[in-house]
Formats: sequence, structure tokens, C-alpha cells
Amino acid sequence: MSSAHSPSPAPSPAARALTPVTRVLRLCLHALFAGLLALAAGRAVADSAPRAGWIVAVSALLAAVYAAGVRAPAVGRSARAAGVWLAGMGAVWAALLVLSPDGLWLAFPLYFLELHLLRLRWALAAVAVSACAAIGGFLGHSGTVTPGAFLGPLLGGAVAVATVLGYQALYRESERRRELIEELMATRAELAVAERGAGILAERERLAREIHDTLAQGLSSIQLLLRAAERALPEDAPAAEHIARAREAAQENLAEARRFVRALTPPDLEHGSLAAALERLCSGAPGPRVRFSVSGAPRELPTPYEVALLRIAQSALANVVRHARADRAEITLSFMDTSVALDVVDDGRGFDPARAASGEGGFGLPAMRARAESLGGLFTVESDPGQGTAVAVTLPLPLEA
Repeated sequence: MSSAHSPSPAPSPAARALTPVTRVLRLCLHALFAGLLALAAGRAVADSAPRAGWIVAVSALLAAVYAAGVRAPAVGRSARAAGVWLAGMGAVWAALLVLSPDGLWLAFPLYFLELHLLRLRWALAAVAVSACAAIGGFLGHSGTVTPGAFLGPLLGGAVAVATVLGYQALYRESERRRELIEELMATRAELAVAERGAGILAERERLAREIHDTLAQGLSSIQLLLRAAERALPEDAPAAEHIARAREAAQENLAEARRFVRALTPPDLEHGSLAAALERLCSGAPGPRVRFSVSGAPRELPTPYEVALLRIAQSALANVVRHARADRAEITLSFMDTSVALDVVDDGRGFDPARAASGEGGFGLPAMRARAESLGGLFTVESDPGQGTAVAVTLPLPLEA
């Protein structure tokens, strides 16, 4: 139940957005109040009550005060304004109770107004005062004390309190469900965007790997074969010039293929080397302290190698943050004569690699292993419960990098 503007001491969702149900309840409350007020005035006139004129005048005044509060925006925004309005209505209603016993029936809609406009503790106090006023008015006019004189107003107040509190509980539950649905929809949209971005990155990596492993390597082999054929021919051989042009064309296309592979580099590698990307990864990692170091003389790696090592480091570090409960972790990138190695070590709680290999661990290790093995590398995991974890990947360097 509410007044015309659904006032409340603090703007609530119900006050901000009225539903069809609350609009119907408002109209019913207005109709109830007007009907009971008209009943009190009409009975006074019909029964030729001694103070019928006063009853009609006070009823008209109470109707005017009620209408003024319904139309006043301040009542819907300010608890103080609502309290002043209810106090004014209560004073006029008390006068009506003194003049006519029929004013008792107006207590019921007043209960709902008080419960909706005031904070709960003040609303309960106002309902109790209104019930006492109704009981006093009834006793004053009847002159006899009966159980009904007490039970009627008290039961009416209890029903009003239970109705309003029940409605508020249902509304809060509805709001929680609405917020949950909105959150789920937002999460769904974010997931869709993330999946699309991940798909784009995966496709870029796949294209770069395919171009490097097929076209680039094929053109490199063609160039080497043509260079060997060129050395085997006599200097004045008619085919020497054509072989030289073919070798130059193969070299130009190889350079173009490598430029295309570099253009497909993931965003993490666009602004620097693999070492720089790994250092940014360590500095931005939440949870444990992560240290990054480089061993050996850094050298330029093929894009698929950089992508694979970066993705393995990201996945391994994510496992450290989510599962290891570690205090410290260290990522080491090692450059050797014929290979490059990446080690991710933490001092966390560790796990049983055998269970992870059987599919019970869920640490993403198979994906990391697949990346390393796709480039002919070696992937190993060393861990024991309570002893931390060490993830190592070693990739053999190609002849033409």
C-alpha cells in the first residue's frame, strides 16, 4: 500500500518505479479512505446526528489534508514532510473521532500510510498510537468496555503490519532476483566479448604459426636449395641467372611472410620483446610476489615461439594465483645455444602431477603441454603436496629464426 507518490523516508526502488500492482494498491487505498470518510459524513447527515454539521466539516477538512499530502511531492521525498503530514491528518482524525464513532474505521487506511511513509520503528509506534486512539474513541462513544473494542483496532493494526512487511519482503526478493538477472545478463555479454576476443587471438596465433611452419619454412628451404644449386653450377651456365632470380624472389617472399607473421603478433608482444612482456606479466600479477629474470644472451625468437612461451607463462602464473596459495613465485627465461627455456617456480601447496595428468587436477597442464609439443619442445612439471611446483618448458631453436 502507498500514497499517490509512493513516499518513503529514503527513495526506494518502489518509489522510483511504480509497477501496475502498486498503482492498483494506491488507487484502492485512496478509494478506501474516501469511502470511509464519506460513510462517516453520510451517516451523520442521514441519522441527523446532533453535531452533523461539525462532522461534515471535519470530514471535508480531513479529505482536504489527505488530498494535499497525496499531491505534495515533498511528502514522497522527505521523511520530515511525511511526518508532518501524518501528524496533521492524525490531529484532524482525532477531532473526527471525538465527534463521530464512525471515524474509527479510518484507522485501517491510516495504518497503511504510517507503515509506508515512516521508518519501521516510528511506523510501529504510530500504528500503536492510532490503535489506542481508535480504542479510546470507541469507548468514549459506546460507554461500555467490550473485548471487541480492543480486538478490532489491534487486529486491524496487526493485519496492516503483516501485510506491509510481507509485501516489502516480497519486493526485496523480487529486486534481488532482478539485480541477479541483470548481473547475469551483463556477465553473459562480457563473456561473449571475452570469447570473441579470445577467438580472434587464437586465430591470429594459428595463422602466424601456420605461416611460419609452412610458408616461411618452405620458402627458407627453397632459398637454401637454390643457393646450393647456384654454387654447384658453373659461373657461365645459362641457368645460373634464372636460379639467382628465383633465389632472390624466394628471399623477398620469405621476408614478406615473416613481416606478415609479425603483424599477427598478440597485443602482449606488440610493444616489446618476450622478456618485456613477461616482466609486465610478473609486475601486474595479483597475489604472491613474482620475480622475473633472464638468463643468457637474449635473442630474437620466431613469433610462434614467443606466443607459446608467453601463453604458457600466463597459464602457469594463473594457476599459481588461483590454486597454489603461494607467497613467492619466479619466472625465468633462459637463452641457450640451441634452445630456449621457461621456468615457473612457486612455493605454494603443490599437488600430485599424476592426478592432474589423469584429468583430476584441472590446472590447464594439458594445454600448456600441447603448446610446447607443437613446436617440438619438452614440457615437464615437478610438484609434491606441500612442496611447491616447478613448471619447465624447453623449445629447440630453429636453424632460421
